[in-house]
Amino acid sequence: MNLDKHTRSLVDHLAAASDLDSAAAVLNWDQQTYMPPGGITARAEALATLSRLSHEITASNDTARLLDAAGDPEPGSDAEAVVRVARRDHERATKLPSRLVVETSRATTLAEPAWRQARADNDFDSLVPHLQKILDLQRETAEHLGYRDHAYDALLDRYEPGATKSRLEPMFEDLKRGTANVVRAVSTADDRTAPLHGAFDEGKQETFGKSIASAFGYDWGRGRQDRAPHPFCINFGGPGDVRVTTRFDPNRLSPALFATLHEAGHALYEQGVDPAYSRSPLAGGVSLGIHESQSRLWENVVGRSRPFWDHFYPRLRDAFPEAFGGTSPEDFYRAINAASPSEIRVEADELTYNLHVVLRFELEVALVEGSLAVTDLPDAWNAKMEEHLGITPKDNARGVLQDDHWAIGFFGYFPTYTLGNVLSVQLFEAALKGHPEIPTEMERGEFATLLTWLRENVHRHGKKHDPEALVENATGRPPDTAPYLRYLEEKFGELYDL
Repeated sequence: MNLDKHTRSLVDHLAAASDLDSAAAVLNWDQQTYMPPGGITARAEALATLSRLSHEITASNDTARLLDAAGDPEPGSDAEAVVRVARRDHERATKLPSRLVVETSRATTLAEPAWRQARADNDFDSLVPHLQKILDLQRETAEHLGYRDHAYDALLDRYEPGATKSRLEPMFEDLKRGTANVVRAVSTADDRTAPLHGAFDEGKQETFGKSIASAFGYDWGRGRQDRAPHPFCINFGGPGDVRVTTRFDPNRLSPALFATLHEAGHALYEQGVDPAYSRSPLAGGVSLGIHESQSRLWENVVGRSRPFWDHFYPRLRDAFPEAFGGTSPEDFYRAINAASPSEIRVEADELTYNLHVVLRFELEVALVEGSLAVTDLPDAWNAKMEEHLGITPKDNARGVLQDDHWAIGFFGYFPTYTLGNVLSVQLFEAALKGHPEIPTEMERGEFATLLTWLRENVHRHGKKHDPEALVENATGRPPDTAPYLRYLEEKFGELYDL
């Protein structure tokens, strides 16, 4: 980065907070992959300490002094972006008492394994004390951060700067109206997913998934894949160490395969951020909506397309000849794109996925504003599932307990999945406009042109540009639901002869 001495001093000072956050991320990764259960109490205290120390640096008078000294650098420069992001982070940090930061870290660390056990036992009641504690802390956090219209806005802004409840609601309504006719039309279609059920050796699943991540451009010299109850991507301070996890089902192919593609998309973003931004306020993805646009682009727009499987299906059939020996490429394509209301969000098709997000958005808004009690969540969840998807989960493990987000304190995160869906198509169309050869390259298993476009227009910028500015710079227009709705209508209209 080209920084003046004052901005360089600010970056050097805040690098210590970045290092502490990286150390905490390593401990979080270990907790969800290899840590024995007996380590949770000590781990909660270690993470609480790291969170407090990082928060104290960001909120310190020294940070305020260095921000004042940095002044107002030239608009559009790296220095201006550093000061803008650092100032926002400092202002947020000064509003939160260290005591609240510590309590939140401790509570969420202890709740994650409790959620894991509750899901395994189908025992929602055992998680209630943890969720109540976390919800109380989230409400307090919102009050300290402040908001104009709704407490939920303060929580949402942490993941998608500038987003508000009132701006999300019209987007969700557009998506519900725009897909309602297609959802109704396919809801009575025959089940096409039989090819995805069978015997799938986990080792072969892992090898095949890794081969796709490699083809996408994931650098294993700067990453690794492990197993976790809920797949995730995590990085430690910069693009040099970006790890992914997945989970396997020996009787179904889709969960691990598409989780690997999804998390690889996140990882490509983090590996593509300008290394010069490491340990600075500009490191990492700019928002969760932009992040999800990358994971959903590679998982769905690429990974569920015909050109992609024209290349990879013969390899998949070679890996699992007994499962796919009698399945045509077209049958497989239709199986992975089968649309039908389902219980599990992470396994939902592209057409109904956003209804899962709407459900969670409405529930967590109600939790934050106090119109829904934690103890009433299972019944409220099932009612929303019936309202939006026309089905009721067979138990809480496949219902209210399926996601870990609320247990780890991620209130306000869920809407970013739908934002990511919308942006994934807008960005892909912009890439195609500049490089119409991309689908032909995908048929050959080549993705360098697409990845290069994303690196140039999205990844390398880190947090330099705000989310909407980044999208407008990349595509020539602000975020827009129209390309996504057109994509769904065309794709599923062709699949189901509508």
